[in-house]
Amino acid sequence: MKKYTSLSLIQKDLKAGSVTCAELVNYYLGNIHSKKHLNAFLEVYDNEARQKALEVDQKLKEGTAGRLAGMVIALKDVLCHTDHGLQASSKILNGFESQFNGTAVQRLIDEDAIIIGRNNCDEFAMGSSNENSAFGPVLNDADNERVPGGSSGGSAVAVQADMCLVSLGSDTGGSVRQPAAFCGILGLKPTYSRISRHGLIAYGSSFDCIGLFSKNVEDMAITLEVIAGKDEFDSTVSTKPVEAYSVSKFDSSKKIKVAYIKETLETEGISEDIRLKTREALERLRADGHTIEAVDFPWLAYLLPTYYILTTAEASSNLSRFDGVKYGFRSPNTSDLESMYKKTRTEGFGEEVKRRIMLGTFVLSASYYDAYYTKAQKVRRIIREYTKEILSKYDFIIMPTTPTTAFKLGEHSEDPLEMYLADLFTVQSSVSGLPAISIPNGVDGGGLPIGLQIMADDFQENKLLAFSDYLINLN
Repeated sequence: MKKYTSLSLIQKDLKAGSVTCAELVNYYLGNIHSKKHLNAFLEVYDNEARQKALEVDQKLKEGTAGRLAGMVIALKDVLCHTDHGLQASSKILNGFESQFNGTAVQRLIDEDAIIIGRNNCDEFAMGSSNENSAFGPVLNDADNERVPGGSSGGSAVAVQADMCLVSLGSDTGGSVRQPAAFCGILGLKPTYSRISRHGLIAYGSSFDCIGLFSKNVEDMAITLEVIAGKDEFDSTVSTKPVEAYSVSKFDSSKKIKVAYIKETLETEGISEDIRLKTREALERLRADGHTIEAVDFPWLAYLLPTYYILTTAEASSNLSRFDGVKYGFRSPNTSDLESMYKKTRTEGFGEEVKRRIMLGTFVLSASYYDAYYTKAQKVRRIIREYTKEILSKYDFIIMPTTPTTAFKLGEHSEDPLEMYLADLFTVQSSVSGLPAISIPNGVDGGGLPIGLQIMADDFQENKLLAFSDYLINLN
């Protein structure tokens, strides 16, 4: 069977009768099996996906199929799917099955998307390489000795390696955009609150966003259109109407203003190939008549400290519920209630999760709360206001997605600070709550994918997606 690159091509052939959903599912299952070594999936829903495919094929014959009929999709292992395993790639949730569908998952099912499995990820979405999973690292399909990025590395590789058409991940500080860049695909973090977080395991609640991976803007747009919007189960979700992302086009005759943060191209440690490719993309825009200007962002050095202080504080609170009492793993080596709590959490959580819980507990402690947590909240507001000020004068902000291309497995494992620097360019939109997308921007000298990040103002996904599609096709 031929390789499909978009839902529209699939649906065209479904309508013509030259392919069926059953054949599509078997094709993707074959790819998952042949590339099992990449470790992208923790669980594959073989029989269920085949059964769903038959149901969708019947709906297509009857003319009652949903908008996503023909889309085979995978879910990061932090999204609730009724009666399916849910572990956040952690030992501490061994044996746990979700009791309900998260809102985004339910909306996919309602429009006849076929869920093929759940993807490996960094434990509790904490990591930048997908090496922190209790089930082993995910490998990059472009080079099996390199990481796919994290925390949504399994979801990125599933799309990269053609194991599904689209996948859902979660993005707290770059966990969709960074692996998208490392894997040479598209990754979107929408505006905070654009998609309901009901059914998403929390890491940092004021940062977490459900994000999307795809091979093109078209598929991303229609999927976002389906899953975004108000939800009675989430009091933090936006009630703003969902725009028709899937039909929006960029008017190239209308010239726009684009800013690039010059510090991102001058910072120490950025790959020369990435610097060059970013400048080339900016020059293509300038050659097409758009205004491209450098802007200063004096807060670059404060992005990572602000992000890690606040997210670890929220994580230490969110992860307190995993204690061995109600569900999941419970240590067998306990003698009383106190030892059960201590040993369950010590044995159940991985090293990176324990590190972040401890750091978060420290910054929330009475002696340090004002010095760290309160101050970080103030800096967060300054960063958001400064970023929005730039976006009041420019249509978009462009920068590299990552300072380097995919690094080798184990390269930064001994130095957490080196690993955290992989998020240097992605955390700005996360701290600000603004939408951002990573699109492919060529490859480096070794053939490894490079990503270009575009940021827009609040709830401007429509403009962001249309512009991204234009830029991808701009030669």
